[in-house]
Amino acid sequence: MDRIDVAIVDILSTDGRASNAQIARHVGVSEGTVRRRLKRMVEEDVVQFRVISDPKGLGRMSQCMVGVTVEPSEVDAVLAQVCSREEVTFAACTTGSYDLMLCISVDSSDKLGDFLLTDLGSIPGIHRIESYLLLSVGKDSLGQFAG
Repeated sequence: MDRIDVAIVDILSTDGRASNAQIARHVGVSEGTVRRRLKRMVEEDVVQFRVISDPKGLGRMSQCMVGVTVEPSEVDAVLAQVCSREEVTFAACTTGSYDLMLCISVDSSDKLGDFLLTDLGSIPGIHRIESYLLLSVGKDSLGQFAG
């Protein structure tokens, strides 16, 4: 990637609906250049397009971060299980106090409790679950939480 590719990605990161013509004017290249470069970056999976929704707008009023401690031999299996759940909007293996960090989004505190205690709590290999209810979100570049 060169400076033009980076400039194209930067513009799309702030306005995912910017047209090739708008990007070309801003970067100082032709629309065809933007189109070709963007096509290449999409084909190489450098750039991906996604819709970012507002969880609260979809009725998901409770969001939280969850730290999970897992039996070392079960990390991959537990990660696969939690990733299959629609309530989990983000899941990653981590260093530090937890083996996994999850982002959870549900429509009520009752459903959050059920998910944490019943669903996550029943997965073999999980030793400890610690949840952090989000009171407000200051920055969300990935679009995981309601602002």
